[in-house]
Amino acid sequence: MADFDQELDASGLNCPLPILRAKKTLNAMAGGQLLHVIATDPGSVRDFDAFAKQTGNELIESREDGGKFHFMIRKS
Repeated sequence: MADFDQELDASGLNCPLPILRAKKTLNAMAGGQLLHVIATDPGSVRDFDAFAKQTGNELIESREDGGKFHFMIRKS
């Protein structure tokens, strides 16, 4: 069992598409649920940090693994 509610693979997409897709996915989720985002754009690290601050959603995890960036966001 995964430790998140939904996963969004934004690999190969450049800014701002990973953020836009995450926003759309989060809009369909219930408060408190976890979204796992996978991205390959190095700029997404900064983008998701800013996105979380602007939207009030909580960025629980931000890590890089083998050229892929993983973000865990809790919907507020």
